[in-house]
Amino acid sequence: MPITAKGLEGIVANTTAISDILGEQGILIYAGYDINELANQVSYEEVVYLLWHGKLPNRAELNQLKADLVRYRHLPQEIVDFVSHAPKDANPMDVLRTAVSMLGLYDTVEGTDAEANQQRAIHITANVGVIAAYFHRARQGKSLPPIRSDLDEAAHFLYLLNGEEPTPEAVKTLNLAYVLHADHGMNASTFSARVTIATLSDIYSAVTSAIGTLKGPLHGGANEAVIHMLLEIGSLENVDAWVTKHLAEKKKIMGIGHRVYRTLDPRAPHLQRMAIKLCDELGESKWIQMSERIAAIMKEQKGLNANVDFYSATVYYSLGLPTDMFTPIFAIARTSGWTAHILEQLSDNRLYRPLSEYTGPAVGKKVLPIDQR
Repeated sequence: MPITAKGLEGIVANTTAISDILGEQGILIYAGYDINELANQVSYEEVVYLLWHGKLPNRAELNQLKADLVRYRHLPQEIVDFVSHAPKDANPMDVLRTAVSMLGLYDTVEGTDAEANQQRAIHITANVGVIAAYFHRARQGKSLPPIRSDLDEAAHFLYLLNGEEPTPEAVKTLNLAYVLHADHGMNASTFSARVTIATLSDIYSAVTSAIGTLKGPLHGGANEAVIHMLLEIGSLENVDAWVTKHLAEKKKIMGIGHRVYRTLDPRAPHLQRMAIKLCDELGESKWIQMSERIAAIMKEQKGLNANVDFYSATVYYSLGLPTDMFTPIFAIARTSGWTAHILEQLSDNRLYRPLSEYTGPAVGKKVLPIDQR
């Protein structure tokens, strides 16, 4: 008899060699590597290669990937024009979603084989950061910095966003965030990408589906919600009363708990340490102190741990990144994982077609003439 599981919880929909989550143990694996082994030891580009090819690159392979990413950084002028003239008050995720979809209109790669789609994956991965940064500049009425070829992905995004050379510490911090967010099993946006590509649609449509899914506050938008929560609380002295009130009203505390992890999210401590360091350097300890107090209360009263969104919010805010750019940054990092799953899905494809449990009236109703209804 078919099993009914709302949200497909506990249902194995496919196999993958890309990443795995051991929720009971608090372990995240990328192609055989524990995330704690990768964090602060490899670059984001190395992780991109790992997710796409199942192994870490040697120096020649890494240099080739970096060269390919640089080569694809130049957006078609029509997309630059769209980003430049999009409504200034548009949600950056809406702009990113639309611009990635537009990329498909200017695809010059021929064929639909694995090699062609690999090139498209590079193209999309190289462009998401450019799109997000250019929109932020354009909505402020600022010039769009020229594309550079001498900066890696994290550094290039920060340069485009701010129009100036980023500090080594900022680059290191964002690179770590990219590594930690690159993939995370069969999460909602990855699943939507695989469902779309399984119809043998194109890779641009699949990534567009993923971006639309990530936009939701229950998925990628959680880190933005965390900083709004901290701003609403305002000070360390207000934390206890605010949390007590929200728990009494059975409201969700953003950034706390996780759908899969039953213990600590292994990504959280890395960003927690980075948040503490950044706050100390800035001489602004309020945000991390508030965060730590919220985390302590939730652990004590509910047995729940802070997750990666909880600390990434403080990290991004401390870097001076605009709040509504938090989710696009998540999307930039996760594009590597989405495209890896898309390529894997195509390598052994089967259309997703789950069942549903019908709960409507039993069959047997008769149609009455319209005047008798």
